[in-house]
Amino acid sequence: MAVSQVSPGLYLSGLDPALNPSVLTRRNITLIVNASGLEDVSYPQLDGLRVLHVPVQDEPHAPLRQYFDPVAERINQNQTGRTLVHCTAGRSRSPALIMAYLMRFEGLSLRRAHEAVLDQRPFIRPNAGFWRQLMDYERTLTGRNTVRMARTSSGVLPEALRDSEDTNTEAAYCVNV
Repeated sequence: MAVSQVSPGLYLSGLDPALNPSVLTRRNITLIVNASGLEDVSYPQLDGLRVLHVPVQDEPHAPLRQYFDPVAERINQNQTGRTLVHCTAGRSRSPALIMAYLMRFEGLSLRRAHEAVLDQRPFIRPNAGFWRQLMDYERTLTGRNTVRMARTSSGVLPEALRDSEDTNTEAAYCVNV
């Protein structure tokens, strides 16, 4: 039941930890963002615990982008405790939502947001459609992209560009997908 702490008030997990009262109380979780696609989840009845449902399946064409701003705003507004964002396995939908939050409210580039989440949860794998939506969101927020989609022998995968503050070249390294 791995729970990954992305920042002091923000956690990422799969479904099982989100159902465990001791996991939630030990971390002072007062907001759960349920990105599992399941709406009939029975969370522990804890004082002050609120749940935000994100009814999106883990499919490349699923419209996760429409939830980037509402979820990021709710995470940012949660001043009474900490937030746990989860999907079924904590690998695709929930990391994508956290990366969107980090871009909007922490000012990180998509590349840096991915690195921050990956450092704490090395097995994240947002699907290609979510990557495209995150790239579009980054372009909306900053007018540029730090990640691009590239053709590889394994198919079309996201590739992170070094940003200009690191180097003047556009050398790239492969994103863990």
